[in-house]
Amino acid sequence: MAARSAPSCHLRLEWVYGYRGHQCRNNLYYTAAKEIVYFVAGVGVVYSPREHRQKFFRGHSDDIISLALHPERVLVATGQVGKEPYICVWDSYTVQTVSVLKDVHTHGIACLAFDLDGQRLVSVGLDSKNAVCVWDWKRGRMLSMAPGHTDRIFDISWDLYQPNKLVSCGVKHIKFWSLCGNALTPKRGVFGKTGDLQTILCLACARDELTYSGALNGDIYVWKGINLIRTIQGAHTAGIFSMNSCEEGFATGGRDGCIRLWDLTFKPITVIDLRETEQGYKGLSVRSVCWRGDHILVGTQDSEIFEIVVHERNKPFLIMQGHCEGELWALAVHPTKPLAVTGSDDRSVRIWSLVDHALIARCNMEEPIRCAAVNVDGIHLALGMKDGSFTVLRVRDMTEVVHIKDRKEAIHELKYSPDGAYLAVGCNDSSVDIYGVAQRYKKVGECVGSLSFITHLDWSSDSRYLQTNDGSGKRLLYKMPGGKEVTSKEEIKGMHWASWTCVAGLEVNGIWPKYSDINDINSVDGNYVGQVLVTADDYGVVKLFRYPCLRKGAKFRKYIGHSAHVTNVRWSHDYQWVISIGGADHSVFQWKFIPERKLKDALHIAPQESLAESNSDESDSDLSDVPELDSEIEQETQLTYHRQVYKEDLPQLKEQCKEKQKSATSKRRERTPGTSIRLHFIHGYRGYDCRSNLFYTQIGEIVYHVAAVGVIYNRQQNTQRFYLGHDDDILCLAIHPLKDYVATGQVGRDPSIHVWDTETIKPLSILKGYHQYGICAVDFSADGKRLASVGIDDSHTIVLWDWKKGEKLSVTRGSKDKIFVVKMNPYVPDKLITAGIKHMKFWRRAGGGLIGKKGYVGTLGKNDTMMCAVYGWTEEMAFSGTSTGDVCIWRDVFLVKTVKAHDGPVFSMHALEKGFVTGGKDGMVALWDDSFERCLKTYAIKRADLAPGSKGLLLEDNPSIRAISLGHGHILVGTKNGEILEVDKSGPITLLVQGHMEGEVWGLATHPYLPICATVSDDKTLRIWDLSPSHCMLAVRKLKKGGRCCCFSPDGKALAVGLNDGSFLMANADTLEDLVSFHHRKDIISDIRFSPGSGKYLAVASHDSFVDIYNVTSSKRVGVCKGATSYITHIDWDSRGKLLQVNTGAKEQLFFEAPRGKRQTIPSVEVEKISWATWTSVLGLCCEGIWPVIGEVTEVTASCLTSDKMVLATGDDLGFVKLFRYPAKGKFGKFKKYVAHSTHVTNVRWTYDDSMLVTLGGADMSLMVWTNEVESHREKKYCDSEESDIDSEEDGGYDSDVTRENEISYTIRALSTNIRPMFGVKPHLQQKEPSVDERPPVSRAPPQPEKLQSNNVGKKKRPIEDLVLELAFGYRGRDCRNNVHYLNDGDDIIYHTASIGILHNVATGTQSFYQEHNDDILCLTVNQHPKFINIVATGQVGDSADMSATAPSVHIWDAVNKQTLSILRCSHSKGVCSVSFSATGKLLLSVGLDPEHTVTIWRWQEGAKIASRGGHNQRIFVAEFRPDSDTQFVSVGIKHVKFWTLAGRALLSKKGLLSSLEDARMQTMLAVAFGANNLTFTGTISGDVCVWKDHILCRVVARAHNGPVFAMYTTLRDGLIVTGGKERPSKEGGAVKLWDQELRRCRAFRLETGQVTDCVRSVCRGKGKILVGTRNSEIIEVGEKNAACNILVNGHVDGPIWGLATHPSRDFFLSAAEDGTVRLWDIADKKMLNKVNLGHAARTVCYSPEGDMVAIGMKNGEFIILLVSSLKIWGKKRDRRCAIHDIRFSPDSRYLAVGSSENSVDFYDLTLGPTLNRISYCKDIPSFVIQMDFSADSRHLQVSSGCYKRHVYEVPSGKHLVDHAAIDRITWATWTSILGDEVMGIWSRHAEKADVTCACVSHSGISLVTGDDFGMVKLYDFPCPEKFAKHKRFLGHSPHVTNIRFTSGDRHVVSAGGDDCSLFVWKCVHMPH
Repeated sequence: MAARSAPSCHLRLEWVYGYRGHQCRNNLYYTAAKEIVYFVAGVGVVYSPREHRQKFFRGHSDDIISLALHPERVLVATGQVGKEPYICVWDSYTVQTVSVLKDVHTHGIACLAFDLDGQRLVSVGLDSKNAVCVWDWKRGRMLSMAPGHTDRIFDISWDLYQPNKLVSCGVKHIKFWSLCGNALTPKRGVFGKTGDLQTILCLACARDELTYSGALNGDIYVWKGINLIRTIQGAHTAGIFSMNSCEEGFATGGRDGCIRLWDLTFKPITVIDLRETEQGYKGLSVRSVCWRGDHILVGTQDSEIFEIVVHERNKPFLIMQGHCEGELWALAVHPTKPLAVTGSDDRSVRIWSLVDHALIARCNMEEPIRCAAVNVDGIHLALGMKDGSFTVLRVRDMTEVVHIKDRKEAIHELKYSPDGAYLAVGCNDSSVDIYGVAQRYKKVGECVGSLSFITHLDWSSDSRYLQTNDGSGKRLLYKMPGGKEVTSKEEIKGMHWASWTCVAGLEVNGIWPKYSDINDINSVDGNYVGQVLVTADDYGVVKLFRYPCLRKGAKFRKYIGHSAHVTNVRWSHDYQWVISIGGADHSVFQWKFIPERKLKDALHIAPQESLAESNSDESDSDLSDVPELDSEIEQETQLTYHRQVYKEDLPQLKEQCKEKQKSATSKRRERTPGTSIRLHFIHGYRGYDCRSNLFYTQIGEIVYHVAAVGVIYNRQQNTQRFYLGHDDDILCLAIHPLKDYVATGQVGRDPSIHVWDTETIKPLSILKGYHQYGICAVDFSADGKRLASVGIDDSHTIVLWDWKKGEKLSVTRGSKDKIFVVKMNPYVPDKLITAGIKHMKFWRRAGGGLIGKKGYVGTLGKNDTMMCAVYGWTEEMAFSGTSTGDVCIWRDVFLVKTVKAHDGPVFSMHALEKGFVTGGKDGMVALWDDSFERCLKTYAIKRADLAPGSKGLLLEDNPSIRAISLGHGHILVGTKNGEILEVDKSGPITLLVQGHMEGEVWGLATHPYLPICATVSDDKTLRIWDLSPSHCMLAVRKLKKGGRCCCFSPDGKALAVGLNDGSFLMANADTLEDLVSFHHRKDIISDIRFSPGSGKYLAVASHDSFVDIYNVTSSKRVGVCKGATSYITHIDWDSRGKLLQVNTGAKEQLFFEAPRGKRQTIPSVEVEKISWATWTSVLGLCCEGIWPVIGEVTEVTASCLTSDKMVLATGDDLGFVKLFRYPAKGKFGKFKKYVAHSTHVTNVRWTYDDSMLVTLGGADMSLMVWTNEVESHREKKYCDSEESDIDSEEDGGYDSDVTRENEISYTIRALSTNIRPMFGVKPHLQQKEPSVDERPPVSRAPPQPEKLQSNNVGKKKRPIEDLVLELAFGYRGRDCRNNVHYLNDGDDIIYHTASIGILHNVATGTQSFYQEHNDDILCLTVNQHPKFINIVATGQVGDSADMSATAPSVHIWDAVNKQTLSILRCSHSKGVCSVSFSATGKLLLSVGLDPEHTVTIWRWQEGAKIASRGGHNQRIFVAEFRPDSDTQFVSVGIKHVKFWTLAGRALLSKKGLLSSLEDARMQTMLAVAFGANNLTFTGTISGDVCVWKDHILCRVVARAHNGPVFAMYTTLRDGLIVTGGKERPSKEGGAVKLWDQELRRCRAFRLETGQVTDCVRSVCRGKGKILVGTRNSEIIEVGEKNAACNILVNGHVDGPIWGLATHPSRDFFLSAAEDGTVRLWDIADKKMLNKVNLGHAARTVCYSPEGDMVAIGMKNGEFIILLVSSLKIWGKKRDRRCAIHDIRFSPDSRYLAVGSSENSVDFYDLTLGPTLNRISYCKDIPSFVIQMDFSADSRHLQVSSGCYKRHVYEVPSGKHLVDHAAIDRITWATWTSILGDEVMGIWSRHAEKADVTCACVSHSGISLVTGDDFGMVKLYDFPCPEKFAKHKRFLGHSPHVTNIRFTSGDRHVVSAGGDDCSLFVWKCVHMPH
């Protein structure tokens, strides 16, 4: 029986033999105290060589695999493996945890590194993406994370000389990272030609951007920047595993067993070959090295640690040894000496001295060793091998005695008999052999009874019996030495065992958990003397049990440290120590046994592991010895707060149901009702399952909670104010030390805590994201800055918050059982306590985690359930109230004494200045002195003491007290029955508020002519409430059963009540005494109704599916209504008292005639016409609209119609009270909705005069009274309701531009596919045809002619080495907005196109560029705060939100010097469509294109995400901060305008409300601007501007523009507002208007662009100027005074820009695009000179050789020739029906070649004049033509086609030329072909889906530029016949560069964009001569 409690002795870890060298590296260091830190298994070890002493860090729960040392060398970071691995930062001196970093990595943490000043830590995970993560480790906060690499990363390091740079290396890669904002951006190291691409194992950073790294082949690779500059070959002969840098230089260690020392420039100093030293051996491999001064530490693969003193380097000193890789199973102890023997799969047997902590002998065997035994005399050592043999050695010199092999399978266990005569050998083939020791180990017997492998053996003390265990868990007994099985009970009884190591058997039943049948316990060993048993199991746990332990599920103490399986465990011969060995971690742990008597002293010796540490948890099964729980607590622990549907899920559910309703909502639905209601008073207080949730505020009001409402009650005025921010049950409440703020925690899937102000009732902060299901306890710290909370998830998570910032500081798992209370230490903000079921824990914060110690009860008591706790007058003292009525007094973690305080549980405690107050289940309030010595005074809560001013009646004496608080001279008491009482110190008690007790409340009736109502509940009471200002309970009567319904008679004198047992009674409405009662039914009576008028009949509905009709005067049943198939839910009479309407649970609506009960069928059309006395039905056409979109998951439970038949109020299962206009026909009616109840609303009733609505909450037991606010005084109070589920079905309006912008899908560059419909095999994959006459190497033939005619002959040709972007013609206006701004007082403008930000000088037109984005920019904003001058934020397109380099991001940069200040990688998958800075400039708001259209707020300087939330289910176009706020912003989009507030880390939103204006409808909103006094202006798709006050629409500026209002701008200095829209220019109107601050008057400006309609996309106002960006890619400056327009920027409107031609001699070029224009650009003047509108999309353009003519090819097959001088048409022709792709003049100006997509090239002879008759054409081109080039002599034409083939034709005959030799000899006038051997090298490896689209060879003939589908421009040497030629790449364009050309003299390259409609001019940088 003793096994019910854990043994009172203890184990203390004393030594660990081993070091983890396998699979780990760089894990061994000197600390500042010259100690050595490393790890083994799951333990961090600090070894002091001087004292030969070890200290242990045991904060990990699994194998440690990585370690980093802080630069100050005291703190250590270690990372572990596991499903949820974490990092501990701990102090190597005290071995205490300083910080825990968790919840980010999975699988394990592979590498760790501290930065230079030790503030940040980087970690690398073992997950599939090898995530790299940077931490602010002190705060436990993750700063940044990114996918590391696709393969393993082996080492990572901070660059110690450059801030924010890191380097990582691993399998076949090295990466150089920069950290900016929250973005970690890698650049891959370029191996180039200098070294082979190979795996890099370790690295070290040095000055001047140098990085040294060790490679797999033993070379050292030296990097500068990201380039490999040199290699040090053969530094080691095999992989370099470790590199360590110190002041003197670097040390490296490798697989070759050598250590090399290098100086600071990596010149070799010396080499130490460990294999050659005396301790060395073949195959020694170094895994870790550390060089400090003249000492070097070396860790090896085989678990040794060497220390080398540099000047005696041939004598390394071996300071630690362990077993090598391979499982470790064999363990034996010497019978007489303190020695242990181990043997492992590494084939070594080792003998350890337990006193000296050292290895004293080692011997290598031939086979892996699986078991060992030492004979009783200590002379022979037997070893069992894996191959079935066993060997016997002499212990003293390890020489072999005998080697025997009788079996084929492994020997798993062997033991000598106690008399030393026999050796029993157990094998895996299920047999045990017995050998005679004296007969030279001759086999003398065999035991064959087992069916499975033998696991354990034990001899009896007299050596006559043997017991065995096998793998199937069977225990068998044999007679020795013969081996006969023993079965007789008698014989068995007499056996005494010499040792007990078996896991099966009566004596050890208790080591198995109660219901398990598993064999995961590997080993046990009994200590007969100390009566304890030690066990080892598969989970790395060593446990101590009492011995014998007979009953399953015994109590134990447990110790962790081993990582996975502990394979064996043994007591030393004198029971001083326990030795345990780990299988996979092959380590040997030595534990000191501390018997009971020494425990008291031990506490003081070893503070670092007081018994409460997790490493010796009492046990898993504590319940058996705890007294039965108190019934009330029992009840409470069984409450679950799980919901079928969480409120958070409603938006998604609605979305899913939206599809169904699409069809249903075709009918125009009713508007929302005119009236609204406001919560006025709540009768109720949540006491039944909450404690300490009632307080006085600063000004003496009382704050508490009920349902989902925080209530502030003013007892003088008897009024209540409400905090309605929660949407589900509040479970806990805490008050700030200053008593002005309150924190409340609620139920939810991701439950939130709201901190709110009791004065303004506004939320200050909302905390969420770390709990599940609900929050059951909260507490503020003494300084009020922090908040602690506890969740109700399975592990009762504890979170510590900085609540103002909304940041989680620390989080940890609390306990398996329920925690009732959390209290923060008032003296030390980092400490707290939690108390709960058998739980009292003392916590301290460590970074992102909390470290807990269990309260140590000692002999004083037992682990009791704690219900409440407080801190005392010093930081050490704490007090807790138990479930048995005691108060426990704690000092530090030790229980000092207990005091009996109450009968039954102590539910509430409160600390006073001098003393304490407690309250208990016994209904007593007790005041105590400050040390709980004396009870000063007690108060009993009794009815007799109720003061006359009470607002109600006490139901019983001594109700259970759940909350106590003191203040303002009173004691405030909350009871379980839902009463709040105020106790005067002198004794009288005032009842302030009360509600129903526990049990659902359903019955509700309002009085026919008085403001009172009656309720009846499952708590078996009937109550009458006064609804007038006195707000009190007037009368109460106890019933014998609970009830579900009640009703007043029409004269108000009688009250009928239906009970749950099928009976009902009629009572006198004044005295509540019985008049009459009936019992005709068995099931619940669900509704009861008097007929109208005289009340002659009473209808009684039951769950038996009948309605009985009684005659009231004769008291007889006169009729029964039959025919319902399910239980009855509601009944109503018609006004004549002749007809009953009935609803049933099967959703039937039935009608019966009264009084007989005959069933009637009434067509639904007629039902409306009938006049009903009451309407509480939820079915039928009249109320079809009250059923919500998500009707599947929620029921409408109740309804009630006002007496004027206008408004129907409903209550539903989700806790919503809704108002509909009656009749609510058509599905999904519009409504106003109010949240206050938590779960189902069971009943709603209007009072007799409709002035109030009364609602009942089922589970929240509260009665809420709402006042009816009619239209007239609506303006001021309109606040609480929310609008309907479905956005109005009217469309938000239509406009082609809006639709286009909404539906556009942004491709990211990396995924773009080819723009031309190419087919066939790519050039670099085609098989080369052998050419006929391969020229001999030395040839007399004339030299090959030039490939290209070069026209700067005579000059020295200089290759181009770089391109620099000089001009960009283009502006992204077509689908972006508000993206042009003034900077520098209007001297410069900033805007964007493609992926570049452009700063454009207005006066000179010069441009500079921000080019750090790697994909298209979609939005741009400028920081307006003077502190952040010229700071710009731009958001880009991206892929998925995985934090990698292609993820969408926002860049914040300085517009002047183009420095990136911060990069924010965001979770907006697809892209960022809007950005906005806050008023102080410190916060940034971003909006995503992801399906939820997420809205995120950042602290951009730190890269910290503050808050994020889904914005809307459709596109949001713009979101902007209010110009005066850091917390308020507005978002607009498709049928959407939302007003947002940032509270802490939470975003709260209100939809814009239209209701106060007639006929207002929610349109699509496109732009937003702001005015004073919380005015907001939004521009709509119809041209109106809406004006909002707060979130309510107050007026509409109709037709502010004739078309959509796309842009609005608020001028900060004078408040004037600019709007821009889509309009046709007219006399009065203009597309840009300037308005006053109120948007009442305006002035219009016309943009003189000559367009039919102007469409403005961006407006901005500077000094006297308005800056306008248009849909047509123009940027125009308009003068405010003279309205003059100056076009600053031009661009093509629509792309792609296919045609591009450069002038033969001047710096002009032409472009032709899909927008039907050809434009002429001047590079020198940086502007557009001219444009020609062609009326059709243009595809290609070309200058004649003299530059006097231009040919243009069109998409419709036509081509035109213009004269340059006059721009007149010289000739035009259309011989083809589809697009012309290229057009070319021959160099002699004679011919024109026209290539089309009809697979043809036509030739025209220009000398024949403008008639343009075709003279011939090229036949059999296999696909459409892409590019054409003439030869220099105009006699040949090369054509590249859409099937990746290049053809050469003769001109003008069009004959196909196939002779390779002839083709090779042609000199070309130009080269624009992407095909041909000469340009093979331009095709890249990565182009499966994308192509090179265009190319151009320079006029000098030696450089080549290309454009491709990825948007890259690349520069090559020409010719480049080698595949994958070297090149430089230039980014900037969006996907698809469509064309590219050199200008004359190779001064510039012009590239044309496909998706971005932009032209880039790049300056060519030539190599110097």
